[in-house]
Amino acid sequence: MLHISLKMKTLKTICSFFAFSIVFIACGQNNEVVIKTNKLSKNIYMLEGQGGNIGVSVGEDGVLMIDSQFARLTPKILAAIKNISKKDIKFLVNTHHHGDHTGGNANISKTGTHIMAHDNVYKRVKANDNQLDKSLPIITFNNKLSIHINGEQVLIFHVENAHTDGDAMLYFTESNILHTGDTYFNERYPYIDLNSGGSIDGYINAVKSALILIDDNTKIIPGHGKLSNKKEYQFFLSMLENLKTLVLDEIDSEKTEDEVANNTSLTKKYDDLNYSWNFITSKKIRRTFYRSLKEK
Repeated sequence: MLHISLKMKTLKTICSFFAFSIVFIACGQNNEVVIKTNKLSKNIYMLEGQGGNIGVSVGEDGVLMIDSQFARLTPKILAAIKNISKKDIKFLVNTHHHGDHTGGNANISKTGTHIMAHDNVYKRVKANDNQLDKSLPIITFNNKLSIHINGEQVLIFHVENAHTDGDAMLYFTESNILHTGDTYFNERYPYIDLNSGGSIDGYINAVKSALILIDDNTKIIPGHGKLSNKKEYQFFLSMLENLKTLVLDEIDSEKTEDEVANNTSLTKKYDDLNYSWNFITSKKIRRTFYRSLKEK
């Protein structure tokens, strides 16, 4: 049996909706995208393709899907899900509004799927003139939401001003699996969308909130990157806190944004681990930390 319980246009906004998406399209436009299916438990799967990692719960109640990647990948994603379950997709939950997580919404909704997301995701998708109404969530929440589906309770909870102002994480209580959305970029610097309400402090607090909920056996589906665990998520948190301390010291020393952005010593430890990547380089993460912390 399925049950749901609920609790309670700026240019920059439009650009931030597309910025992250464009990178992934550009990176893969000359390559054939393959949807890789990873079975994490008897009824939970992780789909990797191009864009944000997709979570899927299957069972007698139907399919619960987390994020939809890009519209052009929908046929492949639906085929991959059909290989897992012949049931309909009952719900699609968006972890936030960026196009590499919501691009397939309109296509998925045509199958009769109900889209859910935080209130701010609705507002940001609605503010984009290029988005069709079919892309919009029809169920939104402010703080948290629970779905009882396929034999377990799925906790969906909002974390404030982290990657954006509309982030949600999902925890599968019986399967012990967490989907972080983009509050976790495994083994790389995160994208913190300051133009969409994201912040360093909010991002750090989001990770801390998730770590309280999970244990050493929890499997973590990050927004981007390979399947992870609590130990790796803790290291990610230590990286965020370390960089915050270093950049705050620079701010206290009255260093300028450009001086911080050009100070390679601040991120050397993580640059050596190849955390810098094509969209969030080490220079960009230093600048992001500076801008966010300077605003405090």
